[in-house]
Amino acid sequence: MNADDDGVTRWRRVADRIRAGIADGSVGERLAPEMDLAEEYGVNRHTVRRAIQALAAEGLVRAERGRGTFVNAPAPRISYPVGARTRFSENLAATGRRPVGHLIRASAARADAAVAGLLECETGAPLHRLETLHVASGLPLSVSTCFFPAARFPGIVRSYAETGSITEALKLEGLADYRRRETRITAERVHPADAEHLAAPADSLVLVSTAVDVDPGDRPVQAMRTRFPADRMELVFRP
Repeated sequence: MNADDDGVTRWRRVADRIRAGIADGSVGERLAPEMDLAEEYGVNRHTVRRAIQALAAEGLVRAERGRGTFVNAPAPRISYPVGARTRFSENLAATGRRPVGHLIRASAARADAAVAGLLECETGAPLHRLETLHVASGLPLSVSTCFFPAARFPGIVRSYAETGSITEALKLEGLADYRRRETRITAERVHPADAEHLAAPADSLVLVSTAVDVDPGDRPVQAMRTRFPADRMELVFRP
């Protein structure tokens, strides 16, 4: 097994193969010892251990001291309401989870035709682009690419880095409230970079939400593309 296989790190590939080998009826079964798995997949024990840690973080397996690693029952999907006031922190807090937003990276950008159409700005207009990871109670739930008009929100990158919340960041930028104008949902195979952030299988499906938020005057303030692991999340639309 190569150290990097189609852009997927070795431990991630091992985790995917272990996951694929877990059948629907294997709840409660014990995995083979680390040494046996290392020999089977042609890697060292450290690689197997890291793969199992990733599977444990997903809730797929659990380690019991002195007994081994056992297969858990699949966790139920988390319901995420989508409506006129879609807010990651508020939605997840309502389920009893502790939501946290992390800034992966930020950069200056120019609006291409698609984003310009969503933000109702000129093609080539200066924007701030934020890549964010959203986690609740330690479980990665979504990755987003967000665009904001640079002239209107010059400090949005710093504000998000400080607060970990788009809502709070926009408040610091002078916008007290906003609403969702539209949300469009598609599905696709996960991108390798997203799989890494989401601790998701390399061949898994993600739900893709393309959305526009507007201020009380119906002026677009944010265009975003959010990817949700399809085996972890369900999007619930309410009037």
